[in-house]
Amino acid sequence: MNTEQTKWARRFKWISLLEGLSFLILLGIAMPLKYVFDLPLAVKYTGWAHGILFVVYVYTVFPTARKLNWDFAKTLFALIASVLPFGPFIFHRYLKKSQQVHL
Repeated sequence: MNTEQTKWARRFKWISLLEGLSFLILLGIAMPLKYVFDLPLAVKYTGWAHGILFVVYVYTVFPTARKLNWDFAKTLFALIASVLPFGPFIFHRYLKKSQQVHL
């Protein structure tokens, strides 16, 4: 893996981990705060942050796939992972096992 591919892989790693973490915070902390303790601002701000990270994640999947020579299945897996709780973490683990990526 050359330096440009490493740069793209690391960038995607951090974006995906932040997106996955924001999704878990939204589901596991903000939603209960809204519906159990009647604190809707938790969902408003966490949801806003997660939405931005989600868009950034999806936006970076395609150039990352191109730079790292992912096939259609791997790219599709990355996109599906973005909408599943723990999905980005599972995809990151898959990348570490399937490629020569040492992230």
